[in-house]
Order: sequence, then structure tokens, then C-alpha cells
Amino acid sequence: MSRIIVFGAGGRAGRATVGAARDRGHEVTAVVRDPARHPDLTADSGVRVTAGDVTDADRVAGLMAGHDAAVHAAADLAAPPDVFFPAAARATLAGSRRAGVGRLVVVGLASVLPTADGAPLMDTPDYPREYRYFYLGHAAGAEVLRREGADVDWLVLSPAGDFDHGGTPAGRYRFAPARAASRITYADLALALLDEIERPGHRRVHLGVECC
Repeated sequence: MSRIIVFGAGGRAGRATVGAARDRGHEVTAVVRDPARHPDLTADSGVRVTAGDVTDADRVAGLMAGHDAAVHAAADLAAPPDVFFPAAARATLAGSRRAGVGRLVVVGLASVLPTADGAPLMDTPDYPREYRYFYLGHAAGAEVLRREGADVDWLVLSPAGDFDHGGTPAGRYRFAPARAASRITYADLALALLDEIERPGHRRVHLGVECC
């Protein structure tokens, strides 16, 4: 059993990760901006829910203290992506160092994941362009991890394509390069996150996962 802290626990990926971690017997701290907005989390006596800003390095380090692993699944859609994601990456890296957290797993975005040909998915023909500023914000956060995280055991996991929002979890997954048609449920992504916390097999890379 490990002590796992999940930033962005109110979102769909974060919520699935909290549930998967609880099911596996881990002690879980769920971090959200406003606990009052998440009564289902606060009603679970097995989950400690607390307020926190994933871009505040001091707060992040304080919350991480005493945990074995951290999951960053947070997004602030009201903040500029090119500001939020790099700031969150720096804060979680700094917090991991200061708190002695052994494993940092980040929920990434398929758009910045390389395809089998090596090009980022967002640069392939016919890929939607209207949210490119959001893709580039994620890419900037991932670049902070690569450039500044050599001393932290981090990993970025994302869907290889997109989430299957209404699908039935398969209970399994596979690693895959980016592919626009690829899909995975939130629950199956959470399985991959927990597997990589319990039995780390990949370090300091961004990997895609899909249903198999």
C-alpha cells in the first residue's frame, strides 16, 4: 500500500485515478481547488480531500509531504494554457524534490504525442487546429519536465488519441504511438497510471495508451 496524492481529483481523469487507487488499497489524498464543489469525494471517508493550487510550489510541496507518489491530472481552463501547464510542471517537480516523493505521473495530451512517423499528432493533416493554443500549452509543460526534471522520476501518460467518454472499461490497455482514431476510457487510463506507480516501467518520457 502506498500513499498517493492526486492533483485535479475533481476532473474525470483525476476522479478515475482516485477510485482506482482506493480500489487497490492505497491511501489517497485528493486535491481540488474547492472541496465544497465535490461532495462525492468528501463523502468518501477513505479519501482525504483538501484544497490546493497545482501551480503553487510551496503549497504543492506541503501537500506532497508524506506521500510516495503524486499524480498531476489538473487543468485550469480559465488560465492561459502556456502559463498554466509550465507553472504546474515546475511546481510539481519542485514539490516532488522538496517532499521526497518517489514517483510523479502526469496526465498528458495526445495532441503533443508523436505518431508512428515521429510527428506530433497535432501536426498531422486534418487534425483540428482550433485548440492549437491548448495543445501548445501542454507541450510547453512537457518540455519543462524534460528540461528541468532530470532528477525527478516523472512520466507523462495520455490517451494515444482521445478518451472514450461513454465506453465500457476494458480492464486492460496497451502502450501505443499517437493515432487520431485511438480511444481509451478514463478507468483504463487510471489502470495504466496506477500500474506505473506500483511497478514503474517507464521513466521521463511521454507515452500513449489505448484500449486493446
